[in-house]
Amino acid sequence: MMARAVFADVDLSQAAFDDAKMAGITIRNANLEGADLSDVSLRDVTITNADLTGMKINGVLVTDMLAVWQKQ
Repeated sequence: MMARAVFADVDLSQAAFDDAKMAGITIRNANLEGADLSDVSLRDVTITNADLTGMKINGVLVTDMLAVWQKQ
């Protein structure tokens, strides 16, 4: 369990978080390139100032989802 953990200025590239409890965590100034978050709860997550290039949720590129949303 990683509830309320803080990850700041860290390289988490290629990390795998599988079936993780991540309630209330903070990730700041971190590299998550190539990371895999599978079977995790992302309830009430806020993402700001992030490079979302290549990020997928359930197989769909987040950048594509945002482009559609911004047109509405």
